[in-house]
Amino acid sequence: MQRFFFIPCLLLASLFLNSCTTVIDAKLDTGPIELSVDALLTDQPGSQTIRLTQTAAYFDSSTPPAATSATVTVSDDAGKTYSFSDPDNDGYYVWQPTGKDTLGHIGRTYQLTIAYQGETYRASSKMNRVPAIDSLIFVKRKLNPLSKNEGYRAEFYARDIAGAADYYRVRFFRNGELQNKPANIITSQDGGFRTSSGVTDGLAFIVPIRRSINPDSLFALNDNVKVELHSLTLEGFDFWQQLRTQITNGGLFAPPPTNVPTNIINTNAAGRKATGFFVTSAVRSFSASVTQVNIRVRED
Repeated sequence: MQRFFFIPCLLLASLFLNSCTTVIDAKLDTGPIELSVDALLTDQPGSQTIRLTQTAAYFDSSTPPAATSATVTVSDDAGKTYSFSDPDNDGYYVWQPTGKDTLGHIGRTYQLTIAYQGETYRASSKMNRVPAIDSLIFVKRKLNPLSKNEGYRAEFYARDIAGAADYYRVRFFRNGELQNKPANIITSQDGGFRTSSGVTDGLAFIVPIRRSINPDSLFALNDNVKVELHSLTLEGFDFWQQLRTQITNGGLFAPPPTNVPTNIINTNAAGRKATGFFVTSAVRSFSASVTQVNIRVRED
């Protein structure tokens, strides 16, 4: 009896679900156009670039329109002001050094000022310290335990600076190309995870952070790998963490999307808002190739 009753119930449920399928054509209102700021300034030699664009509609996948004719300056707490210009009128505002001095210096606080379409926007950020990267090694591994494909797993070594909470972002390049997938947004506090606050202060970076610099396909022989370690403020650290959460947000139980925070503030509280973030980072890097001298035999 129960077996014969079970089959009609399944058929009935299937018909019910099919009859309830409704196509919803969502029409999202287009919000106000806002200024979007992509500003990463470092202590590295050479030019520095700030990109300004305008926000677009939610489903617009085209390149965002450039925000041109803005006045962009950066000043520091040592009394220096750096002017950025947009020579190609494409929204890329560039500062060119006139001598050997760099724009960024560890310990200084920088203020970004943007005058655009009658609005004035400001943001500030301190350039914090960052440790050196000691070495970079490679270990031969299979892509996964059941795979026949083999490659090389990279691992870098660095030691957190003791005495205070330090925040970092890790970037890596394969043959000169930045690995820029959402999963490649790597952040660390004191060389560990945010949840290990204080425990890893002054110690070597933990294994998951050291091995986070690997692409999906692993590295191949003779690949050149470059690792960069960027210092962050606490606000910059939270920005990168929340950005990764939002752009990887998905699945049946994904939380509702939310706006990623910004430190770009309109001096007129009633004026148009801005998006993006102003980041200042001291950067230390290390490069190595997947050659025999850098390959190690490891069981872990």
